Amino acid sequence: MRRVAFLGPRGTFTEQALRSLPEGGTAELVPCVGSPAVLAAVREGRVDAGCVPIENSVEGAVPAVLDGLLPDPPLVIVREALVSVQLAVLVRPGTTMADVRTISSHTHGIAQTREWIAANLPDAEVWQSTSTAEAAAQVARGEVDAAVSAPIAGVEHGLVALVDDAADNPGAVTRFALVAPPGPLPAPTGHDRTTFAATTQNRPGTLLGLLTELAVRGIDLTRIESRPIKDRHAEYWFHIDCTGHVAEPAMGEALAALHRRCDRVRFLGSYPRAGNGRPGAGRPSDAGVPLAAADAEVFAAAQDWLRGIRAGSLA
Repeated sequence: MRRVAFLGPRGTFTEQALRSLPEGGTAELVPCVGSPAVLAAVREGRVDAGCVPIENSVEGAVPAVLDGLLPDPPLVIVREALVSVQLAVLVRPGTTMADVRTISSHTHGIAQTREWIAANLPDAEVWQSTSTAEAAAQVARGEVDAAVSAPIAGVEHGLVALVDDAADNPGAVTRFALVAPPGPLPAPTGHDRTTFAATTQNRPGTLLGLLTELAVRGIDLTRIESRPIKDRHAEYWFHIDCTGHVAEPAMGEALAALHRRCDRVRFLGSYPRAGNGRPGAGRPSDAGVPLAAADAEVFAAAQDWLRGIRAGSLA
């Protein structure tokens, strides 16, 4: 049986995301303490894949995961999942609002309930935990008075909800990535995402040049984040998400151009985008033909034209 690690303990949003994927229903699920531990388990071969949070609609990207995807041996994203985040304030039975002197959660859980905590528990000491479920476990062990966590963690640890939903921004969504060692890529679906990271020399216009390679090929950039290169002062990895699949001509040509232009490019996967949407959604099309199909014809015609020129024909 395949083994898949996830940010634990049991009852995290990451476990919820993993169980929504096909792999979550057929594999042995292995909880790990912290996203770096999940990535390490995959790299060391102790599990076949790992599920980690990569981006939140309120707080943005998860830095530890972005940084953790870059070291060798390489890892790639093979699937993603979206989870709507409901954050309850969990306590031991009998605890009242007046009893709460300490409250714990993952950094993103704290960020998404900062205003609620300030308004309702202004004197409470805020602790950071490795996950929202671990915060619930801390409450169960008597280490803190309350936790901002998924409601399912309350069931897991025998806690009750002091508040059912304390999120400052209702409707927040977190994106989770299923990562694995490199291998055959998921087949293109027409509704895909490609993720990569690149570094460029620190000169005027270099980032613009990188982005131009995507723009001139009609590739939709959906996210860009900069992260410092740990051993090179004032130099950065640019983490980029864009629509399309590396098997498509436009994306393949863009990545090849970036490989020529950039100091380093780390391919981090082409995989189906999560969420509702028709194939090709979010990308322009001609007369109802998805851009991926139109691109293949246009690029093939351009290659035929170029071969003719090289052969001495201007027809």
